[in-house]
Amino acid sequence: MKWIESRDPVKRWIGRHKIVSGAVLAVIALIIIGAASSPSNNTSSSSSSSSYYDPGNAVEVPDDGTSDDSASSYVAPEPSESSGQENARAQAENYLSYSSFSRSGLIEQLEFEGYSTADATYAVDAVDVDWNEQAALKAKSYLDQQSFSRSGLQEQLEFEGFTPSQASYGVSAAY
Repeated sequence: MKWIESRDPVKRWIGRHKIVSGAVLAVIALIIIGAASSPSNNTSSSSSSSSYYDPGNAVEVPDDGTSDDSASSYVAPEPSESSGQENARAQAENYLSYSSFSRSGLIEQLEFEGYSTADATYAVDAVDVDWNEQAALKAKSYLDQQSFSRSGLQEQLEFEGFTPSQASYGVSAAY
């Protein structure tokens, strides 16, 4: 064991601690290899745009050449609807699938269900509804249940929240 008995203190320490020094060298090698292959170091300058991952959406951000690669260029997409708005819209569509409502009547119904006035109003405005057709359906529903004069049906539809022109359309369609 001439190597261990060397006068150089580094060689003596390595000779006595072969396992520890081998492990240290292996860890250093793994760190260097890991750093060299990490995704943050693999950049391509030939691309004209960069993709940044967002859990909800992949967003393309054009590279106009003025951005600093060290600065973040992530652009968060604007949410199209809050969860309250989305749920209120879905509930409004559900109601309209089996019943007829005036605009104000549907907003009131959603508020009764616990939605805020803002979310209920957003939902009603976000659904594709022909309010004249809703007035006609409501008028026919009333006439199926009981008798109304034209003016009485007009008043009833206006009481339900239909505008005078929508109520008039509904009465004409039902008679």
